[in-house]
Amino acid sequence: MSDTAAKPRPQFRNIGIAQIAKYRLPLAGKLSILHRVSGALLFVCLPLVILPLFAASVASPESYAQIAEYAGNPLVKLVFLVLVWGYLHHFCAGIRYLMLDLHIGLDKVSAQKSAGVAFGVSLALTLVFALKLFGVL
Repeated sequence: MSDTAAKPRPQFRNIGIAQIAKYRLPLAGKLSILHRVSGALLFVCLPLVILPLFAASVASPESYAQIAEYAGNPLVKLVFLVLVWGYLHHFCAGIRYLMLDLHIGLDKVSAQKSAGVAFGVSLALTLVFALKLFGVL
């Protein structure tokens, strides 16, 4: 008989909602999830929101004035701000992923720093657009 016993196989169980709330992702993991969310948001909103508004705004001066009046509503501005955040986050995270594809910043520390930079730049640019959109600048 041998002294080496077979190790028990690991068991992977389904994760429940309570476990997901306690699970702590690193910053790069959060960036990755939000990159997918922002991409899905832009994909869904392009044919449903962005293209119809653009088409209506260039159809005639009267329709442009109607869209401009509609866009003055604070709730509509908030929706526009979410779309701007989605675009800016997706753009900044996409540049980070292009750098990773070029094998730049693959180590753990550099990856965490680049995730922080992508978050910081996208949020700072979103703040600038928010200030402009709500008339502060």
